[in-house]
Amino acid sequence: MLARVPKVDLSRLPRPRRKGADSAERARVRAERRLAVLGAMFALAYLTVGGRMAVLASSEPEEPRGAATLDAPILSTRADITDREGRILATNLATDALYAQPREMVDPARAARELARIFPDLEEAELLRDFTGARKFLWVRRQISPEQVQAVHDIGEPGLLFGPREMRLYPNGALAAHILGGAGYGREGVDSAEVIGVAGVERFFDARLRDPVRQDEPLALSLDLTIQAAMEEVLGGGMALMNAKGAAGILMDVRTGEIVAMASLPDFDPNQRPPVATKGDPGDSPLFNRAIQGVYELGSVFKIFAVSQALELGLVNPQTMIDTQGPLLWGRFRINDFHHYGAENSVTDVIVKSSNVGTAHIALMIGAARQREFLGGLGLLEPTHVEMAEAPTGRPLLPAQWSEISLLTISYGHGVSTSPLHLAAAYAAIANGGTAVSPTLLRQENPEPGPRVLSEQASAQAVEMLRQVVARGTASLADVPGYEVAGKTGTADKPRPSGGYYDDKVIANFAGVFPASDPKYVLVVSLDEPVETSGTEPRRTAGWTAVPVAAEMIRRAAPLLGLRPKVEVAVADGVTAAAN
Repeated sequence: MLARVPKVDLSRLPRPRRKGADSAERARVRAERRLAVLGAMFALAYLTVGGRMAVLASSEPEEPRGAATLDAPILSTRADITDREGRILATNLATDALYAQPREMVDPARAARELARIFPDLEEAELLRDFTGARKFLWVRRQISPEQVQAVHDIGEPGLLFGPREMRLYPNGALAAHILGGAGYGREGVDSAEVIGVAGVERFFDARLRDPVRQDEPLALSLDLTIQAAMEEVLGGGMALMNAKGAAGILMDVRTGEIVAMASLPDFDPNQRPPVATKGDPGDSPLFNRAIQGVYELGSVFKIFAVSQALELGLVNPQTMIDTQGPLLWGRFRINDFHHYGAENSVTDVIVKSSNVGTAHIALMIGAARQREFLGGLGLLEPTHVEMAEAPTGRPLLPAQWSEISLLTISYGHGVSTSPLHLAAAYAAIANGGTAVSPTLLRQENPEPGPRVLSEQASAQAVEMLRQVVARGTASLADVPGYEVAGKTGTADKPRPSGGYYDDKVIANFAGVFPASDPKYVLVVSLDEPVETSGTEPRRTAGWTAVPVAAEMIRRAAPLLGLRPKVEVAVADGVTAAAN
């Protein structure tokens, strides 16, 4: 008998959902999420734009500048550089570039022959290879003169073409070459090329000089062209007369740090800047700037720093007697003087006679920590911040540990190496009443005084000691009548690359201030390996080599600087002499 199956109410069973309904629901949720994200992005964008508008509304208006892109036009403009009187030191000149399209040439052999005749530095065989090879384009010369343009035109070759160019011109040739540095071409095309700075102030101020907004605003330097010319002429003559391999000179305003003239020899013509040397000693290259990049042990010119600091600290006065009995023994080291100066000398005579032993005794009173702090305040322990691309490379060489023997040797100019520009800035601080200066190549209108490193009293005492060095000491040949020259000599043995020092090679320096009664300028002259041979024995010390060169510079430059000489008028007995 079959069992009965109960009836089921089909209307009460859940209906199966359709597959399409699930997909629609998921799509709706996704759409809602996307709309939410999109709305948030729009809100953020509005907030960003609104915030930027608020910033712009509250800021000072300025000229908008477009960002450079690869498709930006090549700008060949470059502002002039002038001296402090507005005389042109560097400017742009319209010229032409010469290029070739070999596939358009009718007679490549004749073109190569004629170009080699017009440009003797080009090789005919090499030109012919280029003109008959696979090249479609080549530069022949980046810039040529109008006369050369006409000569190439006369060849009559359709494959030789010209493109307009701006070239950098230095109308004074090699004058101030190391300061200006030079320029070359950056991005270039057939119709134009960028003129960019490659060294010196040209490179340091490259962005400013290339700014189209400021192309009619010359860059005014602190240099005086006439004094720069006088310095280079005197320095070149002195270098030849003293048989030196190199020379440097700096003339600086003691209060502003403005460099009125600065020279390094040998030099070069920035119109035809030589290539960078890849072999040998970089210091032998004419591109090497001895005034900034040349860091040397400068010798006894450093002694005034130790004495000035001792005066400032109240440890001595100009009449204090100092032990000068030599040698001074310090461990295995012996410190001697060039001559025997007796058992004791006054502080003034320690400077006048240039006693290493006496200066070392004064340094012992100061101590290594205070010495380092003082020399740092004078700017002698870091590169100068002068506006030249080469300035960071003139980093002083300091002892690894500033020990007590370092304290002694540094006091008389050994154990630390600095540049002539460092020395000029430090002497300016000593002479100007005791405020530090930062060397600059820009003309200063209203400069702010630097931090005080020395009291006015100590400064005046130091200058008077330097005056005595010229009046009756090692720098007597610097006593130019009427200009009250004060200064100090320094002769330092040159170090050997393998260690130790040469017996017959020195760096001779003179650091001078004038006029001593109211210091206005500091002059530094440095000669590399000088030998004065007028006597029976060769003489290398600074008193015989650097000092006469410095004296001639002062004699030439002082009138150009507007300084009137003080003239002693000889009169009969009973009448008072007057100084004008």
